Amino acid sequence: MDQIMKLCILITFLTTINFINGQIPQRFTAQNPCTAKGTCHECIQTPSCAWCYDPLFNASARCFQPSFPLSSKDEQCKEEFVHNPDNIMSLLSNLELSKAQQANTDGGYHWGIGYEGSRNQTDSWEHRGSSSYGYGHGGDGQGQIVQVAPQRISLKLRARQSYSIYMGYTQAEDYPVDLYYLMDLSRSMLDDKEKLSSLGDQLTYTMQQVTSNFTLGFGSFVDKVVMPYVSTLPENLAHPCEQCAAPYGYKHMMTLSQNTPQFSRMVKQANVSGNLDAPEGGFDAIMQAVVCRNQIGWREKARRLLVFSTDASFHYAGDGKLGGIVKPNDGHCHLTGEGYYSQSSSQDYPSIEQINLAVKKNSINVIFAVTGNTIGVYEQLAKHIEGASVAKLEKDSSNIVELIKEQYEQISSSVEMKHNASSAVSIRFFTKCLNASGTMVNTNKCGNIKVGDIINFKIDIEVLQCPKESKDRFQTIQIYPVGINESLIIDLEMLCECECEKPGHKYYQENAPACHHKGTSICGKCYCNHGAFGRNCECTDDEVPKSPKTVGCVPPNSTTGIECSGRGTCFCGRCECDIRGPTESIYGDYCECDNFSCERHMGELCSGESHGTCDCGVCRCTPGWSGPNCACQQSDAGCYPPDVIGGEICSGHGKCVCGACVCADTQESRYSGKFCEKCPTCPGRCPEFKDCVQCQMYQTGPLKDPKDCSANCTNVPVPIPVDTVTGTKN
Repeated sequence: MDQIMKLCILITFLTTINFINGQIPQRFTAQNPCTAKGTCHECIQTPSCAWCYDPLFNASARCFQPSFPLSSKDEQCKEEFVHNPDNIMSLLSNLELSKAQQANTDGGYHWGIGYEGSRNQTDSWEHRGSSSYGYGHGGDGQGQIVQVAPQRISLKLRARQSYSIYMGYTQAEDYPVDLYYLMDLSRSMLDDKEKLSSLGDQLTYTMQQVTSNFTLGFGSFVDKVVMPYVSTLPENLAHPCEQCAAPYGYKHMMTLSQNTPQFSRMVKQANVSGNLDAPEGGFDAIMQAVVCRNQIGWREKARRLLVFSTDASFHYAGDGKLGGIVKPNDGHCHLTGEGYYSQSSSQDYPSIEQINLAVKKNSINVIFAVTGNTIGVYEQLAKHIEGASVAKLEKDSSNIVELIKEQYEQISSSVEMKHNASSAVSIRFFTKCLNASGTMVNTNKCGNIKVGDIINFKIDIEVLQCPKESKDRFQTIQIYPVGINESLIIDLEMLCECECEKPGHKYYQENAPACHHKGTSICGKCYCNHGAFGRNCECTDDEVPKSPKTVGCVPPNSTTGIECSGRGTCFCGRCECDIRGPTESIYGDYCECDNFSCERHMGELCSGESHGTCDCGVCRCTPGWSGPNCACQQSDAGCYPPDVIGGEICSGHGKCVCGACVCADTQESRYSGKFCEKCPTCPGRCPEFKDCVQCQMYQTGPLKDPKDCSANCTNVPVPIPVDTVTGTKN
């Protein structure tokens, strides 16, 4: 019995020791995530950490949290030796928004208020800290159309430390519009061409109601003059079909101009042509119309619309191989003096991504005006081209004027902010849109905008990780509204290095006295020569058996006295941590940290690398994710019903929790569906349609007057009449 009792006591003791060892890393990490960082650059790449480069500093960890006081005065770093770089924002260009000098009612920031801070020697505003405030100060925008403010800033940011800036957008009054009409002139589009030529004046008149500064241009396309796209027989090349001209790839026919009669004349004079296969060479035409800015006449300050009209699908990259064309499309302008695309038979069609990049770079809104038989194809295509939209074209293009007007109003009444930052930088947008009394929502889109409205965006910028190459730590980022040739340019410098780590610096000293002349002092820390070790290189290999020093191997204020947290070996005051494997590591001055003891979700550490990384026992979540295991999505974007302009979170019938809708469940109603859009227990919609059914079917009710009925019931489907059978049952 005594032996069993002793065995139980021993097991209990070992279990307790193991539990204490496991708790030490988490306790240290929760108190101070900085202590495990062994170099200056690792330290400043950790949020809220500072480095002490005093060579005489004797505390156990040089990387510390200024907000956490050290335990004794002996461990305090002198202020002149603390390297704790601030985020710095300098405002370089900030012209006021057009028609927006009056005070804003947003309640958070106002026009005419500059960034908090002080003027620097370049006469720009400078701000230090975690966010900047306001905009619209620092320049006179009179005489210019300004729809984005500010226009340029410089940022110096530390890694993994979010910084907020504010940006304003407005839709300027009477903003210029360039409209280039790109038409498929294959034989099947003959009636469309005739109709368009007669609608030139009406199109100009309609667009001039929107802006007095309107220009119109015209170009056409067929396909590559190569088999199997076009018949290359001599007689077919000359006359591919009745009343047809010779085929061609793309021809620019009229530079953007206010000369409406010329537009109608050029369209009327253009001859249709013919080809063999169903898809057309429209991608070649789009690329040339977008990148040949001077030849087309795109203006620098104008909303650029490219209307692409066709009744057929399109060829894309790779299709050129069918005709023996293997040279990829280079995305450059190749127009001859007569306006023809000179590389039509030499280069392949561009890819969808090439079209998208060209459209983004040149700030052009593409409107695909296509017939019903191809609208599904172009709706899928538009999803991959920034700022593109699709509208149904009547067979003879008779609705083209109304189509363009509606598409322009749809484009101009909304704003979508985009950026071109690399994967090392996270950018998130927050806005109230036009709801000044509402709360900020994580979105980059706003709708129902009118001329003069001001949309304020709060933009959170974070350097997720420092690039390995120093040259990649300087980036120029553009934040821009889709389809508008204006942007906020950010000159970003990532604060990833310490100057004292570079040879030649005052605190980079080889064979330093502080290192017993047996190592190099870098930023105050000793890096020992071969054969020497210890915090100050005070130990050598032959001294280890004689005088092992363990003072530096026990965490400060430790009540257990366990060396190296029980996960390493102490040699001459230095912990050598145990080796786990190729992907798992134990680290820290006391081996108190590791990258494998964090919470898991669905079997993955910190829910996977895309959600977060394990650092010293704690999940460090990437932007957009939160929670102890980084499994909770912060964005509400996934809770808005798609394709519903101005829609509410979860259709107004639930809450967004971790990026998913949790629907309301009450005694009166029970909502369900991904966006809480379904409600089997809710009252039906019969009362909603009652008046329209009465007037449409029976000419009764409050809308029985035909004018009232047609005015109020246009969006209500006509009810299907039900026959009533009367008779006698035999």
